[in-house]
Amino acid sequence: MAAKLTVEALSKVFGDHPATVFAMAEQGLHPKQILEQTGQMLAVSSVSFEVQEGSIFTIMGLSGSGKSTLVRCLNRLVEPTTGEVVLDGENICEASAARLREIRRKKLSMVFQNFALLPHKSVRQNVEFGLRIRDEPTEVRRAKSEKAIEQVGLSAWANHYPDSLSGGMKQRVGLARALASDADIMLMDEPFSALDPLIRSDLQEELIRIQTEIKKTIIFITHDFHEAVKLSDRVAIMRDGQFVQVGRPEDIVLEPADDYVRDFAKELDPARVISARSMSHFGLRAVAPNASTSDVLSMMRRSGKICAVVANDEGRPFGYIWRSDLESCRSGRTDTVRDLCNGAQVRFVPEHAPLIDVYSKIGDGLPVAVLDTSNRIVGTFDAADVLTRLSKSELGSEEAAPSLANGTSEET
Repeated sequence: MAAKLTVEALSKVFGDHPATVFAMAEQGLHPKQILEQTGQMLAVSSVSFEVQEGSIFTIMGLSGSGKSTLVRCLNRLVEPTTGEVVLDGENICEASAARLREIRRKKLSMVFQNFALLPHKSVRQNVEFGLRIRDEPTEVRRAKSEKAIEQVGLSAWANHYPDSLSGGMKQRVGLARALASDADIMLMDEPFSALDPLIRSDLQEELIRIQTEIKKTIIFITHDFHEAVKLSDRVAIMRDGQFVQVGRPEDIVLEPADDYVRDFAKELDPARVISARSMSHFGLRAVAPNASTSDVLSMMRRSGKICAVVANDEGRPFGYIWRSDLESCRSGRTDTVRDLCNGAQVRFVPEHAPLIDVYSKIGDGLPVAVLDTSNRIVGTFDAADVLTRLSKSELGSEEAAPSLANGTSEET
């Protein structure tokens, strides 16, 4: 799938002699050293990344890491010194002033940390403001604003003014304004950082809920690692103007690139990050009903498993097969897995469920089936597999589990 946004070698120097700064950076000098010697700041240094349509890409870093400067370079609120920002095949860095205004109005919306609401306008008028600038008809503006206000749960406050709203409600207005613009990409610069922890958590959940409905492309900026992991499809960890590591939250937590990332990752329970689908790589593949009993028995002995999940011909849960039943088969009999399957209801979990939500299903040692959105089995795992996944010696190992020639699971 083609990227919605591609950033190539983007850099930003605050100063009049960027060539000098770049030369010093190539010699290995730290941005602080460059600043001390030249008075110029290398805020963003040759950053490249892609964002897929409909995903949340989070840039996370401590204060001064360059993340807010980077996000402002994406819509040229801050002019990049070098590099490209390509949206739908168009390099924004080459756009004229008129074209840039058009891009900002229709393709890139922004939610700020400090709400940026107009105090003399009502909630509805604030949400409509960008649409009014675009000269959209009154009826269209009203319909879009009402829908956005409803999405963030503020319909009862549409006629109120910002000074009567709490901080969390003000941020909801900012989010509604971005939603109403129906821009291709939402840029969110630490939108929840000024809020109390409980309100912040509520808005995180609200954003997740809205995202499941509208599937916007979102670039989210935060200094909170827990927030980055909770919200994101992919996370970039930034330090000193550069990306240190980019990947899925799970990969960053379990396989930190260096001590800087490791310090963030150690604060988070891996069980809240590891997905059921990832866990399924550590268990047996589901057994096909027509698989050879001797092959299944051999597989279970090699893996040390005493029970396996059987799938039906469509790849959906059918029952369990026990090693003891396979071992007790009389020589010469032509029993199939289907014949020996006990037909018990298979426990299952959705592929995106976090591991912590699965513990209650694997307490007795039986494997669970991991299902995709079509309720097909993508893999299985049990309590022993969880221990393997969480053990330090196995971190980073994603080798496929033993499989049968006629198995129903698929690699994706």
